Amino acid sequence: MTKETGKKLVASNRKARHDYHVEDTYEAGLVLMGTEVKALRMGRASLVDGWAGLDRDGELWLEGVHIPEYLNGTWTNHTPRRRRKLLLHRREIDKIAHATRESGRTVVPLSLYFSDGRAKVEIAVVTGKKAYDKRHALREKQDRRDADRAIAARRRGEV
Repeated sequence: MTKETGKKLVASNRKARHDYHVEDTYEAGLVLMGTEVKALRMGRASLVDGWAGLDRDGELWLEGVHIPEYLNGTWTNHTPRRRRKLLLHRREIDKIAHATRESGRTVVPLSLYFSDGRAKVEIAVVTGKKAYDKRHALREKQDRRDADRAIAARRRGEV
């Protein structure tokens, strides 16, 4: 058996970067069942409705993330939207707890991947964007794309 190295992306939450201002990002481990790992290795997961929250014991939990049931699983299969414990250092959890006490901040997953054979999730402390912020970001993206096209056309000698 060979040791897996590098990063293998399973799922990313592109909508999160559109809907929120990302302030801090953290890499966290996940406590998973065997069938969840197998489903993730098949590349099946959705982070769209996911969020993370603290419980009374000061632990961080990932909720709303959909990992579908493993197709070849039996009675040992997992529930698709169950709570999953996040593995972080105490100092990082305290920092996240302090940041989310402020109004309008929450924790969302940005991506789910395997790093050196272990399932990891990139989480971020975020604040919500207003509608005009989203429009402004889309406009900037479109302007950048138009400028890149114009530069490429100029290099090819079309203009």
